[in-house]
Amino acid sequence: MSWADGFIAVDWGTTNRRAYLMDSGGKCSAEFDDGRGILSIARGEFEPAIDEIRERLGNRPLLLAGMVGSNRGWVEAPYVPCPAGVEELARGLVRIGDHVVIVPGVSLSNHRCDVMRGEEVQLVGAVASGEIPADCLVCHPGTHNKWVEVSGGRIATFRTVMTGELFSMLKHRSILSDLLAGRAKDGDSFREGVRKGLSGDGLTAELFETRARFLLGRLGRADGASLVSGLLIGEDVRIGLGTRGALRVIVMGRPQLTALYSAALKVAGVESEQKDGEGAFIAGARNIVERLQ
Repeated sequence: MSWADGFIAVDWGTTNRRAYLMDSGGKCSAEFDDGRGILSIARGEFEPAIDEIRERLGNRPLLLAGMVGSNRGWVEAPYVPCPAGVEELARGLVRIGDHVVIVPGVSLSNHRCDVMRGEEVQLVGAVASGEIPADCLVCHPGTHNKWVEVSGGRIATFRTVMTGELFSMLKHRSILSDLLAGRAKDGDSFREGVRKGLSGDGLTAELFETRARFLLGRLGRADGASLVSGLLIGEDVRIGLGTRGALRVIVMGRPQLTALYSAALKVAGVESEQKDGEGAFIAGARNIVERLQ
């Protein structure tokens, strides 16, 4: 079994798992996506989960990234500090035998503390493939959205906002649950929410007002998810942009989320460009494996 003959790259998150079979030429020849995130796997059951991946994609070396390397995952891969690029990630790989490596996360510890796992592979991959410039601001939507400053092709600093998780909690375990059953989409209600979120005029109060508006006939049930999503994403964008003036933001991730963030940035008067996170992850995995050979 040789890395040069091809490998499997796995983006193993909290709730989802995405695996890609890379051939000897560096191209993705097969893949799968399922709900087998780390929270669905009991401690001591990661080896069978690894065997399952190989059963589906073949007996190849494995590069694992994301929460599988956390203290809740299979084997902990310590964080490497900012600034971090592909060289730092490659040096920080945790090896399990000869044919499995886990990518370390990236940490920030100066005037603030922050951590990431999984996004770093996409970021270095996007730089390596030329999808993003060596100096830029990246918004990376997800369960825990990241605002990342890339400088000289390396992750210089970043900030995490728990927008996706908050929306999920509100949807499943709050008094707003019955209003959030629909799918959030760009439109008048979403943009109204974004404007309110950008204003910074009391997010928690605005969330409850959403319920009051519905009860008093001022908001249709179908608009609830879009309005609340707009509120949360508007607050997210306000935090991410901080005190920066007009600039351009690269929004990288899954299309459904990048579209909403790009729409919110437009409301904020900021240009954006959407990038596919899946392609960036594949490029990043390939770039790291090149340093194993």
